[in-house]
Amino acid sequence: MTQIVTNAIKALLYEVVTLPKPGLVDPIDIGPHPDMDVYMFINSSLSLREYFNKAEKIGTTYDTDFKKVFEQLRIQGRIAEKIMFHTTSGVNTHKGAIFSLGIFVCAESYARFNNVDTFSVIRKMCQGLVKNDLQKNNQNLTAGEQQFIQYGQGGVRQVAQEGYPIIEKIALPFLKNRQGTTNQRLLDTLMKIATVIEDSNLIKRAGNIEVINWLHQSAEKYLRLGGAETKTGLAYLDKLNKVFKENNYSLGGCADLLIVTIFMALEKGYL
Repeated sequence: MTQIVTNAIKALLYEVVTLPKPGLVDPIDIGPHPDMDVYMFINSSLSLREYFNKAEKIGTTYDTDFKKVFEQLRIQGRIAEKIMFHTTSGVNTHKGAIFSLGIFVCAESYARFNNVDTFSVIRKMCQGLVKNDLQKNNQNLTAGEQQFIQYGQGGVRQVAQEGYPIIEKIALPFLKNRQGTTNQRLLDTLMKIATVIEDSNLIKRAGNIEVINWLHQSAEKYLRLGGAETKTGLAYLDKLNKVFKENNYSLGGCADLLIVTIFMALEKGYL
């Protein structure tokens, strides 16, 4: 495996073993996900290796035809989804990560090959994504597509089209500068992401968009209390986890952005 592909797999594994994560699967708690456990996530992660190999190759194949790059990546992404679902017996462990991490692997490959900025490559790859994907009638709408119609939220496609500014401007600099163990730094980065994200997974499970304000305030409080390095921070996180389980809330969108943050941090030597 190349370094880029190795770091992609590492990013998936680093995310799942980070703990304690509210509303997500980790080694000591499955959260609101009774059909999943950490072993399923490990198997799912490893099943995506060939996809990341192909994503890296696509990044060095199509020169400056970014539309073609994205089209080819999507074809491979759909194949990867089928492999994932086969591996997990139909459970959605990494559908969001296939989309976002695939984009990052492809863009990072292109950026390295051509000595340009990864985030600017992503903006070119994903240009017009919201219009192309969401501003249309579709009988089989995803959660993100339903929320675009109901709330005007572009979800992960909007984030991708803008070049993942949450990662570039907030999560990656935060992780770079955060002190503590790897687990503490990653847990705090997850919660930093939770202070700004509009998590479509959470909106879907809550059935309303107001839950996002609650998430932002809760994540900000956790960080104000000192985060994972303090007993009060961890005690608050434990209470938050109980709320997530009681309400069947999930932070799947936050997890996907943590994965790509970890990937870029590994690529840049921050971890």
